[in-house]
Amino acid sequence: MHTRLLIFILGIILNVNAHAGGKMIQYEVNGQPYEGYYIAATDSKGFILLVHDWDGLTDYEVKRANMLAELGYSVFAADLFGAGVRPTEVKDKRQHTGELYKDRQKMRALLKGAIDTAAKLGAATSNSVAMGYCFGGAAVLELARSGKPLKGFASFHGGLTTPEGQNYTNTRGKIMVYHGTADTAITMDQFAALATELEANGVAHEMITYSGAPHAFTVFGSERYREDADKKSWASFTEFLADVL
Repeated sequence: MHTRLLIFILGIILNVNAHAGGKMIQYEVNGQPYEGYYIAATDSKGFILLVHDWDGLTDYEVKRANMLAELGYSVFAADLFGAGVRPTEVKDKRQHTGELYKDRQKMRALLKGAIDTAAKLGAATSNSVAMGYCFGGAAVLELARSGKPLKGFASFHGGLTTPEGQNYTNTRGKIMVYHGTADTAITMDQFAALATELEANGVAHEMITYSGAPHAFTVFGSERYREDADKKSWASFTEFLADVL
């Protein structure tokens, strides 16, 4: 019993030490303050830009960043709302995401600013992938359409519609989409429309849906969480990272 307890405690200590290099980073984009989270992996296999959902950068994104660091990747979890802006009310979440949906140039500038910050911190951003959840998934597709030369772009239960006047003709990396078939916020019609658009533009892509999975199916501890879909999408994503980075 004592041996098992010692092993358990040692495991906790090792887990804490694995995340000891992670830290919150204060940075600016166009003169405005933002706060992201950066964790560098030893002998990093590549860099990942991680974009938050409409809650802003929270412990969820930090946990995912740490999980990726354990796999050998350096990660910068961006902040697209501003330092200290972490909305908890739905109306506030809609306000902050809505402002960026209406100002796509600002969204792109914030994404670029996050990548530039990571580069200054020592991340090898020339060998990188962007990934995001919900709102963050939509932001990652915005980055893909901007022509940013990343190796790949992954959206987890993210917005899939293409804004009027935009297209994927400049996209330079492979796109991965992980979607819940039971998602009523982002419909299967939108999923199919994106697949058709990517194919028409010759963009390499894989798009997977998971039966019974609603919107936000990867969010630990929520009523929407679906373990099967979460584990399968994570496994697919890690294989994708190994292939492109």
